[in-house]
Amino acid sequence: MADKISDSLKAKLEKLQEKNTMAEKGGGEKRIESQHKKGKLTARERIELLLDKGTFQETGKLVTHRSHEFGLEKQKFLGDGVVTGYGRVNGRLVYLFSQDFTVFGGSLSESHAEKIVRVMDLAMKNGAPVIGLNDSGGARIQEGVVSLGGYADIFYRNTVASGLIPQISAILGPCAGGAVYSPAITDFIMMAESSSYMFVTGPNVVKTVTGEEVSFEDLGGASSHSVKSGVAHVTSANEVKLIQDLKQLLSYLPQNCDEDPPSVPYESKSEEVRPQLDGIIPESSNQPYDMKEVVEGILDEDSFFEIHKDFAENIIVGFGRLAGRSIGIIGNQPAVLAGVLDINSSKKAGRFVRFCDSFNIPMLVLVDVPGFLPGTDQEWNGIITNGAKLLYAFSEATVPRITVITRKAYGGAYDVMNSKHIGADMNFAWPSAEIAVMGAKGAAEIIFRKEISEAKDKGAMLDEKVKDYEEKFANPYRAAERGFIDEVIVPSNTRIKCIKAFDMAENKAVQHPKKKHGNIPL
Repeated sequence: MADKISDSLKAKLEKLQEKNTMAEKGGGEKRIESQHKKGKLTARERIELLLDKGTFQETGKLVTHRSHEFGLEKQKFLGDGVVTGYGRVNGRLVYLFSQDFTVFGGSLSESHAEKIVRVMDLAMKNGAPVIGLNDSGGARIQEGVVSLGGYADIFYRNTVASGLIPQISAILGPCAGGAVYSPAITDFIMMAESSSYMFVTGPNVVKTVTGEEVSFEDLGGASSHSVKSGVAHVTSANEVKLIQDLKQLLSYLPQNCDEDPPSVPYESKSEEVRPQLDGIIPESSNQPYDMKEVVEGILDEDSFFEIHKDFAENIIVGFGRLAGRSIGIIGNQPAVLAGVLDINSSKKAGRFVRFCDSFNIPMLVLVDVPGFLPGTDQEWNGIITNGAKLLYAFSEATVPRITVITRKAYGGAYDVMNSKHIGADMNFAWPSAEIAVMGAKGAAEIIFRKEISEAKDKGAMLDEKVKDYEEKFANPYRAAERGFIDEVIVPSNTRIKCIKAFDMAENKAVQHPKKKHGNIPL
């Protein structure tokens, strides 16, 4: 075998090296420098941070656009503004695309879209997550309708991939116009503070159409979308922290819908009692407490990863580990609006429940809910159909589901929060649980209206009837007598009970009636 490279091959290898170098420079040193001055990483730097060292395999590196309009034929960059390929995160296969703002502002062309579609198709065929590192000014307007068609091709695949493989969108720059709808279909949207923006129409268009003046940050920044709109599921201080958070999020998720979520090694301790849980519930049923203390008291240490932390804070959702097992947690938060269910909390929890069920992630539901939030604002904005989203999501879910009622479980909200009646596998209650149609005072005023109105001392009579109602109904024992509660447990034993319950339900199998799909109240 000859060990000397011919001059002809040497020239060809040099040409290949030259093209690879050109592709890796993106829009050139000046534009890379400009990107860095904005506090942003380049497309390739982001990939290097995300993937295990040496695992990235690039696809479409030498692709260029095909446009000849508006002088674009004179401006061609290898890769056409997006870096695509596959690699590994903590040893697990992922597919990804990383938009390059140094090339045409990361704008999406026909070729750019085809590269993204290619890795999405590969991800679906091979059953692995797809990650989008978004940094784009939107459609490449010089290409007209073909760029719009490229977006639609991506949207379609996002929809086909939904529930098949996890899809995560990291917003690392502007994301405007049609570009926002691909992330919106994906499972999780992550944003970095001060450098991520999402909006259908930018501040200039808003001012032209409505006369309203608004900044980029106020209109579509990470804070606005994490607190007000709920569009962003996770917000990070900067790009580096976002990529670390993205890796942590992936660690709870399976590769696809046919696999179980990953577990971590766990040594069972002889004593899993958590005494701190015995002192959490206040003496007064109207006094708030932090449900996150309950979450931390049940889960493995430092394993809770909260989703939608700053949106609809009256309900908590996130991932954690229980004896090494990946689970989803949904819990009412008595420290915010008394843990009441409203429009935003119902949508937030409903979407999270559907994600967990899509990817075989068991769910732990912690209940302290006084009911649904009353008022014209809630009614006129659709609390009925929005509350039904959460009810539908739980009822549809087939993964193992464990419920722990810590205190209040009133009215229809008791039914909705993963009650036995809608398919929960095990339902526990603490001795402090109050399972009733409504609070004792309101119930007494209705049931004993006549006696109270006729009494000489109406206040004393009301107090007597309230106490009577509390003794009969403001406890977990009526529900336990009916079998709606499987066991009333000592709070400090909750972790043990949950570990054993999830072990019991590990091989749960449920078959729904055959149909195309249900009609969730959107």
